[in-house]
Amino acid sequence: MSQEPYRLIGAPGWGSALVEAALALCDLPCVVEDVEVRASGPGRERLLRANPLGEVPTLVLPNGEVMTESAAIMLYLADIVPHAGLVPLMPGDRRTAFLRWLVFLVAAVYPTFTYGDVTSRYVSGEAAQEELRASTNAARRKLWSQLESAVSPAPWMLAGFTALDIYVTVMVHWRPGKAWFVANCPKLHAVAEAGLALPKLGAVWRRNNFIAAA
Repeated sequence: MSQEPYRLIGAPGWGSALVEAALALCDLPCVVEDVEVRASGPGRERLLRANPLGEVPTLVLPNGEVMTESAAIMLYLADIVPHAGLVPLMPGDRRTAFLRWLVFLVAAVYPTFTYGDVTSRYVSGEAAQEELRASTNAARRKLWSQLESAVSPAPWMLAGFTALDIYVTVMVHWRPGKAWFVANCPKLHAVAEAGLALPKLGAVWRRNNFIAAA
């Protein structure tokens, strides 16, 4: 009997690429539904029904249950497909480091985009909005530099592939951009290049415009 597919609501190049890649590594059937995250219309209405925050990734499980928050989804997938290697399973320094940096990415780095992308949600006036965008950009660069110091010898974050490497591979394509990582965080750039080279994820990266179509 074939398994019902997961349904991933997302947008090419956005955070839904994280979960799309993880599902591919887990060999789980997935139907991706692209929506205009910020534009009104049927797609956004569908997203809001599933996730009132209106954020991607939003994942509908085969049983109809909805999961949001990429870190929670990564931990869930590691529970059901442990051999995919998304999360270090054995207690010890590697698992401790994984949990630390996973939460760092979603609780420290990611919010700089939440507040900096659409500044008009949080402050009024052009000057204040420009200041918020500039301050979140500066904070993000400092956070990436902190993570750079934690990278193990190449090619992965923790001396072996984990979901952290998916995050780095996707997020280096966002502000401040790949050229900044090459110049300022070369180890993180190397992690991203290794992630882009994973054969199993080629189709995912192409669909999300991270590598050119074949």
